[in-house]
Amino acid sequence: MHVSFSPCANHSSPRLQVNVDLAHRFEDGDAYDRFMGCWSRAVGEVFLDWVGSPSGARWLDIGCGTGILTQLILEKSAPESLVAIDPAAAQIQHARPRPLTRGAKFGVADAHALPFGEATFDVLVSGLVLNFIRDQVRALLEMRRVAVRGGVVTGYVWDFAAEFSPSWPLRIGLSEMGVDVPHVPGAARSSGDELRALFERAGFEQISLRSFDVTVTFPNFEDFWQSQTQRYSPVGKLVAALETSERLRLSANVRSMLPKRTDGQIEYSARSYGVKARVPS
Repeated sequence: MHVSFSPCANHSSPRLQVNVDLAHRFEDGDAYDRFMGCWSRAVGEVFLDWVGSPSGARWLDIGCGTGILTQLILEKSAPESLVAIDPAAAQIQHARPRPLTRGAKFGVADAHALPFGEATFDVLVSGLVLNFIRDQVRALLEMRRVAVRGGVVTGYVWDFAAEFSPSWPLRIGLSEMGVDVPHVPGAARSSGDELRALFERAGFEQISLRSFDVTVTFPNFEDFWQSQTQRYSPVGKLVAALETSERLRLSANVRSMLPKRTDGQIEYSARSYGVKARVPS
């Protein structure tokens, strides 16, 4: 890793050049949970309330990660059965032993080629994953194939397009310091309009959209900082690559932009877009 100031032809002030591998990888379930767990639970709860699926349905959780949404489905939706898949074996290994996910069947699988027969599931959900899928239309066609006629296919993503994901304080702070923060994969396709167009191209009906603003509270700034600078994430890697003086400056800038509470707790919001649709009968 290396960080240095370097003039940039397109800017009148120096830019921070950060040389570090910023690829998204999902190989550390503990770090992912520390980074995203509280946010995943917060948005998953309001999303499932909105979906409002009947109990006794056969569910498929696509891109289940560490199993937080899987657990919420078991808690809130009383499924007849629940299968949870993810392409990252490390995530499945983290999710499977969770005591509260023992009612689910886990497996490693790719959304582009779901290993299930036609009309197998009543409800399919993908939480915080659609933007990471390389060929979204192909994946949605696979979801249609394995869903029953009239079944529900649904999902939600952070509003990366408007820079309103849980990482927005650090992303904005880094940008204001002159660091080129990389776009999240699929960020341009994370708005409500883009999600509707995507589901229309895949041939779904009765498409509904909703935005969800969720708020998470951290005991103090240090707890927030440690959770959001996990080296699992590209933003965390950028922060770790900064010189100590620059990290301190970033910390001070981020602290100043977050809402202040008299008890020292940190509380702020992020936004996601949810979509649900029906498979043609």
